[in-house]
Amino acid sequence: MRGDLLSDPVEGLDEALAVVDAFDEALVAGLLRPGPAQAAAVVGLAEAVAGTPLAARVAEAADRAKAGAAGEDHFVALAAARCALLGSVHDALTQRIDEAVGRPAAEDGAAGPGPASAAADRGSNLLAAARSWLCDLARAGWRGIDHERVAGAAPVVSAMLPDPVLRRRATLLDGFAAELAASCPGATLERVPLRRWADLWSRALLLTVPGSAGESAVTPVSGRLLPLGVDVQEHATAVQAQVHAVFEPADGGVPRLVRAGVAAPKPDTVVGAGLWQLLRPRMSLLGAVSEGRSMELDAMPVTAEGDLLWDDGRARPGEPADAFATARVMLSTAAAARVAPLDRHPVRIAVPVLLEGYTARSEDDRLVFDLPGRSLAVDTDRAPAAGPLTPEAVAASHSCVGLLRWDAGEFLLQPLAVEATVRKKAVAAHAGAWAGGTTDKAGVRAEKAATDAVTVLRERAGRLLRK
Repeated sequence: MRGDLLSDPVEGLDEALAVVDAFDEALVAGLLRPGPAQAAAVVGLAEAVAGTPLAARVAEAADRAKAGAAGEDHFVALAAARCALLGSVHDALTQRIDEAVGRPAAEDGAAGPGPASAAADRGSNLLAAARSWLCDLARAGWRGIDHERVAGAAPVVSAMLPDPVLRRRATLLDGFAAELAASCPGATLERVPLRRWADLWSRALLLTVPGSAGESAVTPVSGRLLPLGVDVQEHATAVQAQVHAVFEPADGGVPRLVRAGVAAPKPDTVVGAGLWQLLRPRMSLLGAVSEGRSMELDAMPVTAEGDLLWDDGRARPGEPADAFATARVMLSTAAAARVAPLDRHPVRIAVPVLLEGYTARSEDDRLVFDLPGRSLAVDTDRAPAAGPLTPEAVAASHSCVGLLRWDAGEFLLQPLAVEATVRKKAVAAHAGAWAGGTTDKAGVRAEKAATDAVTVLRERAGRLLRK
């Protein structure tokens, strides 16, 4: 990796983010009666997209917004302009990463949504109701939220959830409303999460446009899947494991980077190794990751964005496959998938990379890898407790397969697996080493504790159901 390229400034990046920050600040007090600073922020947003197809609509929206007369279409245009600016930041950063690692650029063009289904028209009234609620939030601002205003989302969410086509949007609205409700009243908030709430607001608003969440194109693929590592994302009531891998087509085509995800609901008392007990029965790939094996795929569906729609019936265990060997041989030549327009956001950047020959050290209470040309901060907090990949193992390593991310103005590395030399032998530690079960002593103890907790919960749930 050319670390110097990650250190060099990206032209226009700071200016684009400054425009987004100003608009996000304008949403704090709301756009019902905008002051001079808020008016300047929406005008600045329009000027930033003046040379794009959005120019005319956003300029009109800015004029109406600074006069306090913006309607729903105007708020949608402003949200689209904000999304486009962050999309340009995403593209500039991913291009810089591709240059640094020497990887082919993503396939030509951005992945767009597929055709809208007939069910989308059936839910047009619900989308309109959701859009109305989101626009009311923008007028009131984050300081103007209260429980009555936030509760306006509840009937919309309840009506949308039963429809599979609308469930994605309903889940986003429900989570956003829950965050706002936990922060009411807004007038007393000491700190407003500007970027996060503006992200949720703009994404939710754009998803109320009919056809915006059309189904992605799906094609069947056959070949060999070579896992690189597992990214575990845990919430109090849900957990997800996302396997990053290289797919080698059976027809000899160009290898490509893909992902396969599995999620499950969970009680907040199930943590650590217990997470695998919830996920393991849902995807056989986790067992292959734990055993260090490849998987042979037969007509497995994959989206244009590189997400495998996992079906255990279309996969079987293959030959042993070491993640580091895969990374050394194939990672730099594997083509990246396209990114859907609404997913073009800096926070979504997670690029698999291989680092070797670095020196690990501590700086300002965080771990840093010294590379030729720059130092790279390591985000060890993302390593799951449900595995042997500890901060100590990362600090002692000399090779790392991880995800390169961008956060708070800098590149960060999330380790998925590390390799160290112990008694003149290479020893690896993987975040997903316990995914399919383990004979590791620490893993066995953690599994037993988790099994006991899950058993007790199931017994209690059974008694409640019988009553």
